[in-house]
Amino acid sequence: MRRITEPMQPSELTQSLKLEAGRLGFELSGACQAVTPAGYANFLRWIEDGYAGEMLYLDERKAAYQHPDGVMPGVKSVLMLGMNYRTADHLVPAAGNGRVARYAWGQADYHDLIHGRLKQLKKYALSLIPSASVRGVVDTAPLMEREFAQLAGLGWIGKNTLLLNKHNGSFFLLAALLIDQGLEYDSPFETDHCGTCTACLDACPTNAFLGPGKLDATKCISYLTIEHRSSVPDELRSGMQDWILGCDVCQDVCPWNTKSPRSMQPEFEPLPEHRLLQLVDLFELSDDQFRARFRKTPLWRPKRRGILRNAAIAMGNQPNETNVSALSKGIVDVEPLVRGASVWALRQHADSGILNDVLLADVTNGLKQQRKLETDLAVLAEFDAE
Repeated sequence: MRRITEPMQPSELTQSLKLEAGRLGFELSGACQAVTPAGYANFLRWIEDGYAGEMLYLDERKAAYQHPDGVMPGVKSVLMLGMNYRTADHLVPAAGNGRVARYAWGQADYHDLIHGRLKQLKKYALSLIPSASVRGVVDTAPLMEREFAQLAGLGWIGKNTLLLNKHNGSFFLLAALLIDQGLEYDSPFETDHCGTCTACLDACPTNAFLGPGKLDATKCISYLTIEHRSSVPDELRSGMQDWILGCDVCQDVCPWNTKSPRSMQPEFEPLPEHRLLQLVDLFELSDDQFRARFRKTPLWRPKRRGILRNAAIAMGNQPNETNVSALSKGIVDVEPLVRGASVWALRQHADSGILNDVLLADVTNGLKQQRKLETDLAVLAEFDAE
């Protein structure tokens, strides 16, 4: 048995960390050296070209992405980890439903789940080498996770810009353990197995891909429903379809996801109320009620105003008489973002031809009356749009 005073060899340390990571629920693990990622220059150009949209934190922290020591000074190695989150398939949504990306179906925010597991892995690492500096991160730190995952041999970056693994597809979440110790490094994954397939590029409802491996985030449904905090450009609203949070389209059509394994983590098991959201019900929730229902879940990220904006757009894309009452509440909501989206959605209903004469008259009169009371310039522009 190795004595605590004896130095631990990189191979032994790496194997021990990987075994513990597997016990903690990370199905994928690979080690690489802490270096400047090969894609860093492309990342800077991508930001400069405006494809990051309102994600200003990327530009503000771009220098930190150059090397993992921007996250933890003195880091020598990165242990990249992957946790599967696929559970069931998407249900076919009926009118009045809104879809949510798979990772958000469960009872907990994956950040909280993975951070908890990383804390346990860090504690274990320190039990092996008490003098080590260790930090665990999951997608909120300035680290180019997909680049390091490829360096660590976990897979290749696909045409949809997501990391693909031959056995696990892409329905897994990446995390990293940074350590100031040398590890036994895995060989980089250097083969691209996408071949001539363009299924992900062809399926995108908003044409967000500029080409293989290049995403205009400002058109991506995941970005629009979560990161974009202002009014959604009119030309992209129909492409958002019925997505309320995130989007799985480019992953659902990927052949490598056909046999991707099911998650073993109970926290990812879908809650019925998250798998398909009842859109009308969302407009009944006060800010406090919304907080109580979604505070510890991924649906809290866009806050109430973002979710209701998305819900109004989804309603506008599927006109139905049952939506009118909720949208009529939306046009008088305290949040201008919700009012503007609800005005647009009601106009889609009025123009759809599905409303009976009485309901159409109510919608038309309601819009006219609220137009007289509105003071927000962005909302006024929605009233006056042709």
